[in-house]
Amino acid sequence: MSLWVWAVLTVLILGNALYVAAEFALVGVRRSRVRQLAEGGSRLARRLLLIVDHPAELDRYVAVSQLGITLTSLVLGAYGQATIAVALAPSLAAMTGLDALSAASWAGAIVLFGLTAAQVILGELVPKSLALQFPTQVALAMLLPMRWSLVAMRPFIAVVNGSAIAVLRLVGFGAGSHRHIHSPAEIELLIAESRDGGLLEADEQQRLHQALRLGLRSARDLMVPLDRVTMLPVDTSWEETVRIVAASPYSRLPVYRGTPDQVLGTLRVKDLVQRYVTEGASTDIGRLLRPVARVREDLPADRIITELRTRRLHQAVVTDAADRAIGLLTLQDVLAQFLDSGEQARDRP
Repeated sequence: MSLWVWAVLTVLILGNALYVAAEFALVGVRRSRVRQLAEGGSRLARRLLLIVDHPAELDRYVAVSQLGITLTSLVLGAYGQATIAVALAPSLAAMTGLDALSAASWAGAIVLFGLTAAQVILGELVPKSLALQFPTQVALAMLLPMRWSLVAMRPFIAVVNGSAIAVLRLVGFGAGSHRHIHSPAEIELLIAESRDGGLLEADEQQRLHQALRLGLRSARDLMVPLDRVTMLPVDTSWEETVRIVAASPYSRLPVYRGTPDQVLGTLRVKDLVQRYVTEGASTDIGRLLRPVARVREDLPADRIITELRTRRLHQAVVTDAADRAIGLLTLQDVLAQFLDSGEQARDRP
């Protein structure tokens, strides 16, 4: 066989390796790292960021990789059968005494096994391993070859993606997009790896860990049930209001109308004292009420902090699916949970 045949086979295996490396690197690359490089002036990183930040572009990139892997694999097998197997069959027949048809079949099987092994090792496992170890470097290195493939295969990608979407809709599924989404466990692993790599100090890792844990707690987990909250009916007399406020250690008391799950607002002790000093006793505490936020019971704790800070409120009423009040929480309750998780983490051996 000529050197040309081996050169073509090598190019096909390398082409397969390129597409495998490009796909695994792009899916595994960290968007924050690419953005950091782009802001640092890297032109390749800026181009890569346009793909990573747009699900449609990411879909096309992955589709080109998969199509390239399929095409190089098919061409490699067909070309190997048409060249190496044809050249090997006569020698195999002479060595074993097989007839021409049997020798051709055995030659085809041997070539298929050999090319498959070479492709799996050199065209898939090696580039996959490199892409997972160095996703950013590999993604940047593969960007220009993949851009050429994106241009060359654009018509085929449109047909393939359209066909895939049609099949998904036919069986009752929607078309999904490739996105860089990590579970909380994966984020914790990334934080730990960043500390091990020297990118984070120990206290920075701890704060990130606490914030992540906080996001996993809901309003129901942090609230105080209404049956444990000191509350006031809106029609409570002035004397009774003063007595309850004086006996309570809290500076804010929720006020309700009818039943405790119908919270109207919050009465601040400071407002009550100011009204008494300026106007004397009053019979209508409803005029002193301040608004109170209402949050769903499944709202994460980190979003509760954002909600209260945005509205500049101190308390929130926690509501169920029927919009009935079931508990009360304060900004201090949420922050205390944040601090407690930090103390628990520091106490661990």
